[in-house]
Amino acid sequence: MTVSGLPPYDDTNIFARILRGEIPCRKVFENEWALAFHDIAPQAPIHVLVIPKGKYCSFADFSAKGSEAEIAGFFRAAGEVARDLGLEDPGYRVLANMGDHGGQEVPHFHLHLFGGRSLGRMVPAG
Repeated sequence: MTVSGLPPYDDTNIFARILRGEIPCRKVFENEWALAFHDIAPQAPIHVLVIPKGKYCSFADFSAKGSEAEIAGFFRAAGEVARDLGLEDPGYRVLANMGDHGGQEVPHFHLHLFGGRSLGRMVPAG
């Protein structure tokens, strides 16, 4: 299945290299479906990235081509990471950027988990 408008997966992106062990990360979680690690430029006291282990460019790519097991395993992993980090009670934000207008910097689907303080509005009013 192809997802229109998406480039082919780039095996040289930084997350692919992290998954292959070529670049170190500050890992907080790993299972067969996902890897979670601290962002190198945190935007909140807790800022963790959760990436699937498959070759997916974006959420659209992952949701169209990922198996049911991959999708469920990935999102369950993200929930487990949030619980393990103690984010459930005070609250947190989950963010996925897609494409240029969405601010996606790495062409490998990933979730950002932000927490550790009040995060305010996600998008300014107006």
